[in-house]
Amino acid sequence: MTTALRLEKITPGNLDAALGIKVRPDQEHLVAPVVKSLAEAYVHPDVAWPRLILDGDRAVGFLMAFFDIDFADDGTGKDIRSGLWRLNIAAGEQGRGYGRFAVGAVAAEIRRRGGTRLTVTWEPGDDGPERFYVGLGFRLTGETSGDQTVGELELAGEPGGTV
Repeated sequence: MTTALRLEKITPGNLDAALGIKVRPDQEHLVAPVVKSLAEAYVHPDVAWPRLILDGDRAVGFLMAFFDIDFADDGTGKDIRSGLWRLNIAAGEQGRGYGRFAVGAVAAEIRRRGGTRLTVTWEPGDDGPERFYVGLGFRLTGETSGDQTVGELELAGEPGGTV
């Protein structure tokens, strides 16, 4: 990992790089491919925030955040949340801090928008990403979203701070 890490909006110029992000074959059941995320972003433009993760000029991952959704989806608006919807780190790029960077970048964007917590969901199981998220300070809420585990991270500090 270099110090030239950044997020970039998905554009016609980097679409192929984004679509080229593939997780390891043994992780494909844990996270949707980038193409599905981009389709979901297209139909949910009011809440989806897809970004390419770059190390210098090299695409190393993809994330999609969500902002201000009715998490309970009950129409009451009493459970509005923001968080990480998808995180795909390219197979050959894992273990280099790109996932940590991605979570930190989403946390900074949520803080910038006035939020105080980051929600994430993941596929449960020994081969899933639970250890990664718990290691970053996420706590299990005891909830599920569909068949996924829900975790939350309370955000403190200033925008741009660490996770």
